[in-house]
Amino acid sequence: MWNSDRAIAAPDTLRPEVSGADRAHAVADQLLPSPSLSSTSAQPVPHLTVQSPGSGPKIQVSIILPVHNAECWLDDCLQSVSEQDFEGTLELSIFNDASKDKSMNIINKWKIRLETLGIRVIIGGHDSPSPRGVGFSKNQAIAQSSGSYLCFLDSDDVMMPQRVRLQYRAAIQYPNSIIGCQVKREPPNSTERYTRWINNLTSKQLITQVFTSYGPTVIMPTWFCSQEWFSQVGKFDESGKGVPEDLLFFYHHLRKGGGVFLVEQCLLLYRYHPYAATHSVLESTIWQHRVQFLEERVLQHWTTFTIWNAGKQGRKLYRSLSPVNQKKVVAFCDVDENKIKKGFYSYEDSKEKPKPKIPIRHFKDADPPFVICVKLDLTGGTFEENLESLNLQEGLDYLHFS
Repeated sequence: MWNSDRAIAAPDTLRPEVSGADRAHAVADQLLPSPSLSSTSAQPVPHLTVQSPGSGPKIQVSIILPVHNAECWLDDCLQSVSEQDFEGTLELSIFNDASKDKSMNIINKWKIRLETLGIRVIIGGHDSPSPRGVGFSKNQAIAQSSGSYLCFLDSDDVMMPQRVRLQYRAAIQYPNSIIGCQVKREPPNSTERYTRWINNLTSKQLITQVFTSYGPTVIMPTWFCSQEWFSQVGKFDESGKGVPEDLLFFYHHLRKGGGVFLVEQCLLLYRYHPYAATHSVLESTIWQHRVQFLEERVLQHWTTFTIWNAGKQGRKLYRSLSPVNQKKVVAFCDVDENKIKKGFYSYEDSKEKPKPKIPIRHFKDADPPFVICVKLDLTGGTFEENLESLNLQEGLDYLHFS
């Protein structure tokens, strides 16, 4: 049973804000403002339509719902909107991104029901031959909304009744932060490691683990933030399919000095299926952005470091680094005796003469700080035990990259 009455301000419910100023010498100290990502070329904007109910009381929360061919899930999604126990003024801002199924029929049906419950519904969209993408749709839904706070929702997910109420309370306390929450995955056995990661990050790890392949430490379908702060950070990237618009926004949010919070309750049923937009983003694209962010936020502040993993992932990271940061790598470390006996990794693709040869050491003989390229929760606890044995501090002595 979901506990809908647990106070959001309780210490065991809301993890404390993490900001750079609070942790000397740690990674969060290095989250300093820097130039944003270069803008993409403009695309022709399709004819857009917006249905607005007119004036009314000031809206406190706008639920932002982009929709594209979502007829399979929309009833459940919109039912969860109708069941919110939030007692303030609520608005649902929907943007239909060229759906060709029965999504609009479902939306129009629910519009009547929701407005009967006092929830204002704004519907925008376009009927062009092709969708413009998730980033464009979110931006449009936000532009047509009027709430002081934004609650992001994907059309294939389901909110628990207390979601808006609890995240709203947290967002009022910390208006320059992205508020996330724990999730329940559907189907239950899908992406088990990822789900454990989402739900078990500590307040410090919400910042220190922003470089991993999992992406934002509070996942996009759980985001809740003030409209004012969103405007300061900027819009989502609108390049379309294949672009990790949530990751890019999250990185820019951190560059601006934004905080990251997690409400420690499960407030969202998070569906996994092969049609999810996230599957359209190439791993190589995400890797490139992650490396760039790691170099920008951390490696430029380190004079030397060790890459933990002399195997494929560690060598890939080394090859992906700028020449300046490659020179800072003093060693690889590992537990594989064969790699350690080899003694070094030779970077044959280097244009330098002689070719760089990076020593390979046992992890107990290597010097921090480490950039760790070993996947978490995958070795039956062996890796985690090895790391713990060194008595190091995450964010100061090591960072996770895989």
